[in-house]
Amino acid sequence: MAKIGIVHTTEYTYRNPVGLLRHKLMVRPDESHDLRLHSAMLKVEPEPNAIYWKHDVFNNSICYLEWPEALRTERLSIVSTLDMTHHPDGQPLPVYSLDATAEQFPCSYAAHEIPDLARLAERQMPDPERKVDAWARRVVSDANSKQTLKVLEAMTHAIKQEFNYRARYEEGTQTAAQTLALGSGTCRDFAVLMMEALRSFGLATRFVTGYLYDDSSGTTVGGGSTHAWCSVYLPGAGWVEYDPTNGLIAGANLIRVGVTREAEQAIPISGGFVGNADDPTGLHVDVSVHAAPML
Repeated sequence: MAKIGIVHTTEYTYRNPVGLLRHKLMVRPDESHDLRLHSAMLKVEPEPNAIYWKHDVFNNSICYLEWPEALRTERLSIVSTLDMTHHPDGQPLPVYSLDATAEQFPCSYAAHEIPDLARLAERQMPDPERKVDAWARRVVSDANSKQTLKVLEAMTHAIKQEFNYRARYEEGTQTAAQTLALGSGTCRDFAVLMMEALRSFGLATRFVTGYLYDDSSGTTVGGGSTHAWCSVYLPGAGWVEYDPTNGLIAGANLIRVGVTREAEQAIPISGGFVGNADDPTGLHVDVSVHAAPML
């Protein structure tokens, strides 16, 4: 169990004063059995004239910001501050009890669950040469086990070992096939690769966005900004989270903020402005995470 404090700062600067269109924020986690949210504060400059909190189609907590139409500004600052207690399933590996039908890979789903999982089990990206399929089947074969949890653990570690992490600040996510071809990617790219690989076997997966806090080992990557990983639906265990960037299986390092079907649906902050295309001059993002063990 740990007491977690997170300050997520995003600042846009503009060459000329611009108007601000509606912005959408996905920065507030919902409380769950593994997370107790004590406070969530939002500071925005210039101050919006309307702030709306809603839940999206995936039941994520979403905030909408709106400003007066006449407002013009050369700067937009959004600071989200979270105070929470995280009590994950435990280290080094959580214990899951699978249904008998899920113990062998690839597992199958009950008829009454299929309508709800179908879109999450569908491939979302093109793979015309079936290279993602071939990579996934090679990794499963190398796992030397038919046990579902061992196969998923092997795939998580394979991505960490076989690909180079490269921070990339441009918008967008590589396709799984592009990540295979390049041999490198960001946390978002690695999450998508694992999702598409597992979907090739008919497993339902979700993209997860949130925050990473280090366990002081100095070996994790992806901090200093938002982080991304994936979750897999396993009958009997529910949604189990995997971070292929760091080879983590759930555990104590991940703070989940939102879950979606595709990476493009999980943008922490998005919105537009009224001005010229060359008006934006800078984007600064900083995520500070402080974790203190609770005895």
